[in-house]
Amino acid sequence: MALATAERLSSELEVFGIPYSDDSILDKMLEQCICNRIQPDEIVLEWVAYSTTKNGLKLTTDTLEQFEHEVLNKKTKSKQSFRREEPHNRTRDIHTLQDLIKAEEEEENLLDSYSTPAKGSQKRALTTPEHPHSKRSTALLSSPGLLLSPASFSPSATPSQKYTQRGAKGEVVATFGAPQGTRWAGRKAPGSPVQLELLEGPEESLRCSYKYMFQRLRDVRNVMTEKIEELGESLRSHFNIEEFSPVSLPAQDSITVLGQVCCDSNGKLNAHSVLLEAGPEQGGQQVPVDISELREYSMFPGQVVVMEGMNTTGRKLVASKLYEGIPLPFYTPEVKTEMEEEPASVLVACGPYTPSDSLTFDPLLDLINVIVRDRPDVCVLLGPFVDSKHEQIEKAQVTETFEAIFSRCIESIVEGTKSVGCRLVFMPSQRDIHHHFIYPQPPFTMPDLSKDQAQRVTLVPDPCTLVIDGVTFGVTSTDILFHLGAEEISCGAGSDRFSRILKHMLTQKSYYPLYPPVEEVNMDYEKFQSFGQMPLTPDVLIIPSELRYFIKDVVGCICVNPGRLTKGQVGGTYGRLLVQHAASDDGKRVSPCLAGQVVKI
Repeated sequence: MALATAERLSSELEVFGIPYSDDSILDKMLEQCICNRIQPDEIVLEWVAYSTTKNGLKLTTDTLEQFEHEVLNKKTKSKQSFRREEPHNRTRDIHTLQDLIKAEEEEENLLDSYSTPAKGSQKRALTTPEHPHSKRSTALLSSPGLLLSPASFSPSATPSQKYTQRGAKGEVVATFGAPQGTRWAGRKAPGSPVQLELLEGPEESLRCSYKYMFQRLRDVRNVMTEKIEELGESLRSHFNIEEFSPVSLPAQDSITVLGQVCCDSNGKLNAHSVLLEAGPEQGGQQVPVDISELREYSMFPGQVVVMEGMNTTGRKLVASKLYEGIPLPFYTPEVKTEMEEEPASVLVACGPYTPSDSLTFDPLLDLINVIVRDRPDVCVLLGPFVDSKHEQIEKAQVTETFEAIFSRCIESIVEGTKSVGCRLVFMPSQRDIHHHFIYPQPPFTMPDLSKDQAQRVTLVPDPCTLVIDGVTFGVTSTDILFHLGAEEISCGAGSDRFSRILKHMLTQKSYYPLYPPVEEVNMDYEKFQSFGQMPLTPDVLIIPSELRYFIKDVVGCICVNPGRLTKGQVGGTYGRLLVQHAASDDGKRVSPCLAGQVVKI
């Protein structure tokens, strides 16, 4: 339903040649439209019918009040009595939907019998002998459910023109491996369901909301200290380093130091502003670092590193060697997967699910159609579902609560994919306006789901590590690629910035290794220490970003940026994968990701 505006009212009045004295009359009619939930063309037709029965009554503020009392109020009461047995937000079934559409068509036909529209404004007939249902009713009844209708999501049902006119639908824009034939569907055998669970288990995962904004600087410092010590110990044992020297102690020989990279000011890190901050065991002080002698490096604030160099004065470390971090081992399932089983198909999509110029969920409807067509085993859907950065959300141009819009959206996905029977994984985003603005972010709560629906739905926090048929998936909806890419500096470390950033995540063993975080990330460091670290190197890492989509292998981990389902006013992309856990071949690990693609919606 399009928003009622004074411009639309003025245009409708001009069609019928109805004069009005000033803009206060338009304001009054606009108020009546909003209060009675009718469109400008409807109220003008009502006025034409009413004024005709009153011998050409003039349009004034007084006559509008009389018109509201005698016509609009009665019309509103009749609608309420028709729907008195149904709550406003109740989901209607197909039969009550037919009754509702028939009643609305009867009202419109009755209105047409009273009015004599001018040439050019005659509405197209709603029914024909060959097609007794209107286009509107046909579209609604043929959809997977009432909640999938775009008009049910927002008061602005005007579809995005750029999105509807987009090209290259279904085009594959990034590929990894080769699918067996062209099969992307899930398993056909009903007796082999996909096993899906959180790696840490429900007891050790972030399962509910928590109090935040109460952390002390001392607690943050303790978390950073433990991070330096833990990563430093793994580096020391791997490179056989005897001990670390204090960073600020003058020495005439080459020393090996451990610390965290930081910037000497509030600006962006550069080659001349690098500081190394040591942990308490190495003195706990900061020392400037001269990295001009390093042939290659890639650094960012918050990175824990080991450096060799000279610090003759104790005031500056001249680095000569930089030790890179070591990723964690991969997952080894306790139960071996039978090789006769077919690979599992996983679809991954990230919001927003609406174009930036409309609140209609057309991209989401198209994604549901893709799910019904391809029939994947698992669908991992990441927020935002109700995007806080959407223009109409920012201006509060909605008539429902954000929670109601979100509930409609989720119920549409669950009901629309019911015939497929796939497992659904929902992860929130910090851009979800109705959810907790904190990282790590607790999962959604959906108490309205039925028992049958809840069996297919898995609600996970951001970030998390999933196990799908023995294959581990590291997933986060926070755009760490964009945040880290804006802060990283490098020299001679290769031109593939994405691979460098992804390698940093895996070697720093963290879903968000940047410190301090960007302003839009509200970090709780005590929870981050418990739930924001990587327990192992995932087989597949899902990291959606505003940056360009890709699928690539980084130190054995298949990293996927599926992009966002919408990019501004146009369609975006989603990802699909075929995974199957394979036993090691002669002691060498075999990647469980058989094939992957990024596809335009």
